[in-house]
Amino acid sequence: MKKYDVVSLGEILIDFTFAGMNADGKKLYEENPGGAPANCVSAVSKLGGKGAFIGMTGRDSFGEDVRRVLEEINVDTSGMRYTESQHTTLAFVSLDEKGERHFSFCRNPGADTQLSENDLDKLMLENARIFHIGSLSLTDEPCKSATLKAIEIVKNAGGLISYDPNYRAALWHGRSDAIPLMKSIFPLADSVKVSDEELALLFGKETSAEAGGNALLDRGVRLAMITLGAKGVYYAAKLPNGERISGTVGCEKVKVVDTTGAGDSFTGGMLYRLTRRENPFSFTKEEIEADLRFANTVASICVTRRGAIPALPTLSEVEAFHP
Repeated sequence: MKKYDVVSLGEILIDFTFAGMNADGKKLYEENPGGAPANCVSAVSKLGGKGAFIGMTGRDSFGEDVRRVLEEINVDTSGMRYTESQHTTLAFVSLDEKGERHFSFCRNPGADTQLSENDLDKLMLENARIFHIGSLSLTDEPCKSATLKAIEIVKNAGGLISYDPNYRAALWHGRSDAIPLMKSIFPLADSVKVSDEELALLFGKETSAEAGGNALLDRGVRLAMITLGAKGVYYAAKLPNGERISGTVGCEKVKVVDTTGAGDSFTGGMLYRLTRRENPFSFTKEEIEADLRFANTVASICVTRRGAIPALPTLSEVEAFHP
């Protein structure tokens, strides 16, 4: 038996989320802990799963804040490290009238990129049932090498890999750098979640969800999920007998306040459900669609609140959800 349901690695930062205007018409921002891999494992833990996080912050008040928030929701932070040379990464998140996000980053290079192979908690990685990463840990060294080494450790120990490629133009050295690196993880991954926007970036604007799902399965992925915003999620999966199944699972209509963390909360909800099974990837069509409905509900609740980690629901909230 593995100790952890999900261990995630990657960026952890402070999201400064737009929270209105003051009397002088100046923007006000609310400090919220975030970072896609941290959001994802926080969702798992908030639902009652056993989660752990590996990453790096600066030795500053922001780094202490994010560590404390993770610990408050029972994420194991013993794999986190500090650096004296960089500040904790910051992101300023502005919202448009639809609740969609626009980012400005203080990450040049940022503490999260300074995680090295020597910083990895090997025992924690060997004890992960599922190891989750995004793609922003591939933007800079030494974190890129640390990420690839961590995948190797997990796979050698019989763990499974979950991957959510994430494109933020300001953090990559152009699309020609980003796209090959983002695609390079697909053959190593068991589960992949991409947004419809990232699907278009990676496979071309004319690529349908169905074609994208099949392209991911052709690369060795066992479960491909393409989130479609308010329309829910398209999935394609390979069953243990080699049969392929696919479909679209819709989600309930809710009043959107802030989409920050929507995709991460979905992925966390999905990983939580997958790890309720002895073999996470042994499921029927009915079972996987029930899991996807659950994950959609997690995300639906998340977007009705501000912030990412603070907006994540508990299991009882998901079970009682009626929009």
